[in-house]
Amino acid sequence: MESALSGGFQLPSVEWIDIYMALMITDECINCDVCEPECPNQAIYLGPEIYEIDPSKCTECVGHFDEPQCVQVCPVACIPVHPGHVETKETLFQKYQRLQQAG
Repeated sequence: MESALSGGFQLPSVEWIDIYMALMITDECINCDVCEPECPNQAIYLGPEIYEIDPSKCTECVGHFDEPQCVQVCPVACIPVHPGHVETKETLFQKYQRLQQAG
């Protein structure tokens, strides 16, 4: 898969590497309010126009659940991975641990 983000280089298939990313909410968000209370890290907040996700708090629910809860409850499927915040599952778990300690 070649893109501007990959700098024109071929990236390995996701099947070959264990890549996770913080999530993001697109402008398809309808402000239905179901995602915010589902986030165990309080990473979701109401921005100026739509809900937003703070990537410094988003762990894709690693440490809490097997699947990102916001993605599970979103009725319009507007919560994809954020290509600007690539993290491994280990990094997400370390972030989860830091958030718990700061808690």
